[in-house]
Amino acid sequence: MKPKLRLTLIEDSMAYRKGIICAMEDRMDMELVSEFGTVEIALRSLETDAPDLVLLDLNLPGMTGLEAIPLIKKIVPDAKIVILTQSDKEADVLQAIGSGASGYLLKSSSMAQLIDGIKHVCAGGAILDPNLAKFIMDTLQEQLSEPASNALLTKRELEILTLIAEGLAQKQIATELGLSVHTVSEYIRNIYEKLNVPNAPSAIHKAHSMGIFRQK
Repeated sequence: MKPKLRLTLIEDSMAYRKGIICAMEDRMDMELVSEFGTVEIALRSLETDAPDLVLLDLNLPGMTGLEAIPLIKKIVPDAKIVILTQSDKEADVLQAIGSGASGYLLKSSSMAQLIDGIKHVCAGGAILDPNLAKFIMDTLQEQLSEPASNALLTKRELEILTLIAEGLAQKQIATELGLSVHTVSEYIRNIYEKLNVPNAPSAIHKAHSMGIFRQK
């Protein structure tokens, strides 16, 4: 049996924390090893708690979630970070993924969506709330800068990066483009290498900042 995924929650709403705690009770695949109301307190325990994934709110008393991301990555570099917030601001999404978050979910997400997102991220993927994926994808696709994109990424790589921004998984991209999953995986690896990034959210943010995609 695989060891349980170790989760840390940083959330100031006691009611919401209780909801997460209840959702994690008796699960065989993951456990909430620690929960905190502020980043400052959480940072003291992260190294000891050694979470596989940190669920992080943005709007916190004291240090904000956005300010906390690089500090969390420094203390537990292998831990994934999933933002769990009410903020649907494009600037927050882009800053979070640009700072190293592997996922961004709204608190309106169901517990089933949250659980699936945690599993997906811990398996090496990335997750973006469906309510945000559409406008992020539209922003990137509509403002495509052809000269910059052609200089770095191929047409097929741009196609795949756009589908990643839309929230599609590798298998879905393969079906959409009529390619094998292995081929899609190779394209994605090439995209990451060209952009010098570790994951999908960082690739989207880097492409945006380099002018491959431009924000409205």
